[in-house]
Amino acid sequence: MARKRPNIILIMTDQQRYDTVGALGFPYMETPHIDRLVQEGTAFTRCYVNGATCVPSRASLFSGYHPHTTGVLANGDQWQRTWVERLAQSGYRCVNLGKMHLQPFDAPAGFHERLPIENKERRIKAVGKYYLDEWDKALAANGIGERPNYRAWPDFEDRLGAYEWPLPAAMHSDNYTGDMATWWLERAEQTEEPLFLQIGFPGPHPPYDPTEEIGAAYLEKDLPLDPITEEDLASQPAAYVALREKHAERQPDSVAHKVRPSEAARHRQRAYYLANTTMIDTKIGQIMEVLERRGFLENAIVIFTSDHGDCMTDHGHSQKWNMYEQSVRVPLAVWSPGRVRAGAMVDDMVQLFDLGSTILDYAGVEIPESFESISLRGALEGQDFAGRPFVTCEQGRDQNQAQASLITMFRTASHKLVHIQDQDDGQLIDLEADPLEQRNLWNDPGSRELKQELLTRLFEWRMASALHTHDWASDFR
Repeated sequence: MARKRPNIILIMTDQQRYDTVGALGFPYMETPHIDRLVQEGTAFTRCYVNGATCVPSRASLFSGYHPHTTGVLANGDQWQRTWVERLAQSGYRCVNLGKMHLQPFDAPAGFHERLPIENKERRIKAVGKYYLDEWDKALAANGIGERPNYRAWPDFEDRLGAYEWPLPAAMHSDNYTGDMATWWLERAEQTEEPLFLQIGFPGPHPPYDPTEEIGAAYLEKDLPLDPITEEDLASQPAAYVALREKHAERQPDSVAHKVRPSEAARHRQRAYYLANTTMIDTKIGQIMEVLERRGFLENAIVIFTSDHGDCMTDHGHSQKWNMYEQSVRVPLAVWSPGRVRAGAMVDDMVQLFDLGSTILDYAGVEIPESFESISLRGALEGQDFAGRPFVTCEQGRDQNQAQASLITMFRTASHKLVHIQDQDDGQLIDLEADPLEQRNLWNDPGSRELKQELLTRLFEWRMASALHTHDWASDFR
């Protein structure tokens, strides 16, 4: 008897870097429920995002195409067409609870039902009006008029975006998202339709604002902080220098950035970011319990990942918009007992948007030939899988990354090249000799031949991409 198509649950956080899951080799983390997904499923230790900020990354993930193909290169770019439409047309019940970061925010994007929650800091103006999401409505229903205004705190300039959550714990955006998901699942009808459920947590994206108890627990931990060296700062390309300055000037997401912060401020920022991750982990455990009790896990695939990472002052940078490992590498675990290998670690390089082809593959939906993503099914089931010989990431101009029209990363197993459109400088990193990415070899005479080789490969990749997708009639945006 043929096995029924599986329920597929995609759990995503926002801005969670790769070194934030205990079972992936980072013992300072308390993530027992994500650890379960890793230990009972298959984890990919080198998963790279396609876009260095939320919108380009998510648009690629939910389309199967690189940012230069979709035309979605920066936050604010419009996108609303997704492969979720294909799942829905094939008979899946498709539901989004929490963050998707569509533009416009309330676009259907193929889902039958959406309960959106967007950025944590502020109301977001969309189509001439402020968009009120499910969290805004919950705050209002509980007599709380607005989200916390951390910019009004007297020590705002010294906080690096790290704050103690000042409202009831249930009203925290990540707690509320998790509770909304369990509430929905408790009431979900059991039907013959398979379920595709995307749950999007707003954190640990800044403001870094865990509830006080869990924040205090992480403050007691000895947490790793990469040194910020003068060699690193001085060798960065002009676009990165401008990015650091812009973050200090604009203070996006209530992060008052400093290029050379105190160790105490760095430690608090790191502690609160990781504490927020543990808060989300607790909610994932509750979601898994309800899924299991309601029978949704009897034939299911659960995927955990994030849309990009966060430098958190490493390299003197705030948040993302750059191509450092802390920004472009994310955790990825796939859990499905009896279908996916248990306790397996895949070290081959993959891209985040490969999840799109993987989900369609397991759902029995044809993967379009023009897709640039690949299915990870072979790796998940222990078949031959070579991974990607290189991975890429792209970021266009926006309010924060305002110096360059386009920044492109081309990363092999041993080297990383960062090309900056219309500028003479860039980055070339020997990842084997310099895993902390603190020495830029772009102008090193001895690396000239290697740089040219990688530039040529980058340009050939772009041309091959254009050829591969030339017949794709894009109404995606």
